[in-house]
Amino acid sequence: MTPQHLAFMMLINLVWGFALIASKVSLDHFPPMLFTALRFTLIVLVLFPFLRIHEGRMRQVLIIALCAGPIGFGFFFAGIALSRPSVVAIVSQLGVPFSTIMSVIFLKEQVHWRRWTGIALSFLGVMVISFDPTVFQFIAGVLCVIASSLVGSVGTIVQRQIRKVGVFEMQAWIAAVAAPVMIAASLMFEHDQWRILTSASMLQWSGIFYTSFASSLIGHAGIYYLLQRYEVSQTAPLTLLSPIFTVMFSVALLGDVLTTRMMVGALIALSGVLIISIRQRRIAVQVPE
Repeated sequence: MTPQHLAFMMLINLVWGFALIASKVSLDHFPPMLFTALRFTLIVLVLFPFLRIHEGRMRQVLIIALCAGPIGFGFFFAGIALSRPSVVAIVSQLGVPFSTIMSVIFLKEQVHWRRWTGIALSFLGVMVISFDPTVFQFIAGVLCVIASSLVGSVGTIVQRQIRKVGVFEMQAWIAAVAAPVMIAASLMFEHDQWRILTSASMLQWSGIFYTSFASSLIGHAGIYYLLQRYEVSQTAPLTLLSPIFTVMFSVALLGDVLTTRMMVGALIALSGVLIISIRQRRIAVQVPE
């Protein structure tokens, strides 16, 4: 990887790492469903030109959109609202082992002992974090993030099977499905939306704009750009810097306190994710399509 692309990768990790902090600031004012609805509404307004019907693939597109949109992000932002960004950053990494397990069940992929070790380490690390006394009071948020990772892994499996749908086209469909669903959900289950919208400060609105444009469009588009030029074995390990940046920002800006148990659990979980990420690519290279 060239120095310029490595620097770009660091920027992507910084953007993603700060996204949870920005979300937390906004979610202290906006309820989770309204926050999610506003985020996807902004995205669909920008990406509307990319909405195209894909004959024979729309069922898969809609499944992915539901998993990556209203269901997955609904749980995810609820988890941020109910927990701490430093905890969410680590627990959300369960999406990697969940996707691996789903690939065994639905795609009949072969997983050998190294990846099973990585899966076990990922879950062990999250268990260590979850049973920390300072985290246990946020257990509802942890469970929401775990549910988000599980739902997201279903979408990932379907994404592996779909072809000829561009990254911005998929992002557009995710937003187009999520926005009306989350608006309806907010109107049904949340209250005082107009008061919340009109009383929000610029700082609280900034979190919505940041996650809509910087995190989704710059971050995801940037990773897509790099994956077209480098193997996953080079890029996947570097994305583990994102939760580390989140923890650093969370401690520095929000005053989160990291206990020894949380740091040990994070190290175990991220080690497991690293093993899975590297091993998955090596196997994919050995097996011809």
